[in-house]
Formats: sequence, structure tokens, C-alpha cells
Amino acid sequence: MAELSVENGRLTVKLSRWEKVGALRRTDLSVPLTSVASVKRLENARDGIRGIRAPGTGLPGWIALGSWRTWRTVDFVAVTRNEAGYVIELRDEPINRLVVSSARISELDALI
Repeated sequence: MAELSVENGRLTVKLSRWEKVGALRRTDLSVPLTSVASVKRLENARDGIRGIRAPGTGLPGWIALGSWRTWRTVDFVAVTRNEAGYVIELRDEPINRLVVSSARISELDALI
């Protein structure tokens, strides 16, 4: 499962080697905390997914990794099964939202 962390004023989505393959990314995703517009906690992170997968990996009910797009937005998704997680709205970044399965993170909960 992807791991969210807050360190040195940055929010990072750390991906395993296989998650990077599935998401078609070479590196982890990192944004400054100043780019975070809002944070929402969901009991099922899959409920935060919108748009169509392009590019990435999706197995219904199992995993969603990569970019999901609408005609106006690009979201980065790293969701497994029906686990709880976060929807993080970003501003001034090429990615509009992060949708990630994750255990609770106190630094993110403070931003809710």
C-alpha cells in the first residue's frame, strides 16, 4: 500500500517498486504543504475516485493506481480494496487531487 508522510514541509506519497510500475511513475509523488488546499478523510477511499484511468492500473475491487482524469482535472490515485484514506485537494500543482488509502496521519488530520 502507498504510504503518505509529512516531512520537512512536504507531503509525500511513497510508492513501492510494484506500485510505481502499476501507476506508470518513476518516482514518488511529493508536494509542498503550502499546495494543500483541503483534506478530507473517507472511510472508503475508493469513493473519492472520479474520471477515467489514463494511464494506470485498475482491478475492480482490488487496486486503483495512477492518473484518473476528467475533462478538467487530473487526480493521482493509490487505493487498495475498500480501505479508508484521504482525498487531498491541491492548488498550483499539475495534479489537482491525491486519493490515497492510508492509516490516519495526525499532521493531515490537523488540516481537516
